[in-house]
Amino acid sequence: MTPANAAHQATPAAPPAPLWQPDAERIAAARITHFQHWAAEHHGAPADGGYHALHAWSVADLDTFWGAIAEYFDVRFTTPYDRVLAHPDMPGAQWFTGGTLNYAEHALRAADTRPDAPALLHVDEMHGTHELAVTSWAELRRQVAALAAHLRTLGVEPGDRVCAYLPNVPQAVVALLASAAVGAVWTSCAPDFGARSVLDRFQQVEPVVLFAVDGYRYGGKEHDRTATVAELRAELPTLRAVVHVPLLGTPAPDGADDWADVTAGDTGPLTYTPVPFDHPLWILYSSGTTGLPKAIVQSQGGILLEHLKQLALHCDLGPDDRFFWYTSTGWMMWNFLVSGLLTGTTVVLYDGSPGHPRVDAQWAVAERTGATFFGTSAAYVMACRKAGVHPARDHDLSRVGCVATTGSPLPPDGFRWLHDEFAAAGTDLWTASVSGGTDVCSCFAGAVPTLPVHIGELQAAGLGTDLHSWDPAGHDVVDEVGELIVTQAMPSMPTAFWNDPDAARYRAAYFDMFPGAWRHGDWITITGRGTVVIHGRSDSTLNRQGVRMGSADIYEAVERLPQIRESLVIGLEEEGGGYWMPLFVHLAHGVALDDELRTTIKNTIKEQLSPRHVPDDIIEIPAVPHTLTGKRLEVPVKRLLQGAALSKAVNPGSVDKPDLLAFYVELARTRRRS
Repeated sequence: MTPANAAHQATPAAPPAPLWQPDAERIAAARITHFQHWAAEHHGAPADGGYHALHAWSVADLDTFWGAIAEYFDVRFTTPYDRVLAHPDMPGAQWFTGGTLNYAEHALRAADTRPDAPALLHVDEMHGTHELAVTSWAELRRQVAALAAHLRTLGVEPGDRVCAYLPNVPQAVVALLASAAVGAVWTSCAPDFGARSVLDRFQQVEPVVLFAVDGYRYGGKEHDRTATVAELRAELPTLRAVVHVPLLGTPAPDGADDWADVTAGDTGPLTYTPVPFDHPLWILYSSGTTGLPKAIVQSQGGILLEHLKQLALHCDLGPDDRFFWYTSTGWMMWNFLVSGLLTGTTVVLYDGSPGHPRVDAQWAVAERTGATFFGTSAAYVMACRKAGVHPARDHDLSRVGCVATTGSPLPPDGFRWLHDEFAAAGTDLWTASVSGGTDVCSCFAGAVPTLPVHIGELQAAGLGTDLHSWDPAGHDVVDEVGELIVTQAMPSMPTAFWNDPDAARYRAAYFDMFPGAWRHGDWITITGRGTVVIHGRSDSTLNRQGVRMGSADIYEAVERLPQIRESLVIGLEEEGGGYWMPLFVHLAHGVALDDELRTTIKNTIKEQLSPRHVPDDIIEIPAVPHTLTGKRLEVPVKRLLQGAALSKAVNPGSVDKPDLLAFYVELARTRRRS
């Protein structure tokens, strides 16, 4: 991967052959192809030139493009809108002013035409002994109608917050849609979050209703959460009601309603409360590693349009598909998964460990449910590769047409492994690495069903996403590393941060460095052919002797070694102009960190990346600390190593294994003493 200030080659190398190329039949059948022809006829989009011409039009004529998306997908405005983009400046862009609608109405539209078809398929860790749980479109709408009626009897009004402490189960989907139907604002945490982590989030938004599970199954064990729920109830004084979801079969505690009671019977037609386009749909949270998590507000209309575009056009989902993405309710990908309903697709919900009882557990779920689109993390793909898993040989994955990954960049070896494993089974697999963020609950770049896939690269920027790579002076760079910048508003960008009345925190998060342009905090390369390479977070950049490199580059090289399970690299500027770059390694079982392995690691980085980025020290650790959504804890560890107090550097409640942090505190002390 090319450093930002690397010299240009006098004679450019020939572009590499793509790993995968869609055939003419697939391109013709893609929904995005149909959209381009339709938009050319009705809105002046280019009829020729393929995806790149369509994308150029989508950002050159932004309001026409988003108006076309609303029209093409027959978005139902209860009150017509005045203008698509009344105020384009960021932050504070104003979309579809005057219009009212409801997200839940669009998510349940398939119940009108295909009432008996499956809307949800649910699998848990006991799927080998349990029947597949199927919820039809008609039954989903009936449950949402009953629960929405119950929320209204509780006095829940538009703008009230409804929170959930639930795993990835059908009840969570029903509760989200019922909340949206009445105009309430949804927010959720997974039940593996401890009480303090949940309260750090929910106390900010003062919810009036709590949906809470009694426990959950993970890793072959039952985990009781009744004591945690009792603590949540005690510490959330704004609650008017609690709904008990008995996954472990316990009775409802005193003062709580039982799920079966509030979703029973036929309450009549589901009534949707029309809300303004920018009315809050849900609140998502940043990782909160250095303080209280940011409470990110996204709108009903913005999410509706962005997810219709992303899921129907970029992911090519429709009524014949089954959409599975391994996620939890504490990660934005769960919200993204639920939005699969907008396209009429069947959504697959898996509640359990990604690797129980074996590493290939997710592939088994895809086989069991007949998934056509399988989403997972890059880390899971690489774990399967290291473990010698053969997904398409050992499972019937013949219906899987696309495997998509996110959470971190998929290394080139991951692209090759997926392609080769499926090709050996006779499957022409589309591999889509995507990148976006909780901040927009979508992708800036990623899947395009009509473009080739190049190893290690995202296919293109998304439609309506004016994506750039900028140098420190704010100039576009091509085939060089720069900051990920979006120069025009997207409908799903936050309308606000909760409890940020003057938008000071919002501006500081994205617009301080380049006023008026969204700086996301990732290093990217946009290639001359329009593909995108993600190098990792720009706030954890490794900058040695003026040469910048993303941490993801180091991980890609080091974690190819079978001896390394996972790694963490940190670059520290020191007093006097020094720079210390340690590499922390979590070793595979039975491996010792001896001089031979240290030499192997250093040579790997030197030969594959840069001799300037060979680590100063290689240090064994028992595990790599992560946020609760699986991100490596780079910036907080850097602050600890710089001598910051634990309470100032990181919020332990946001870390998967907070006991690991003491190691870095002690290491910082040892270095100061020496």
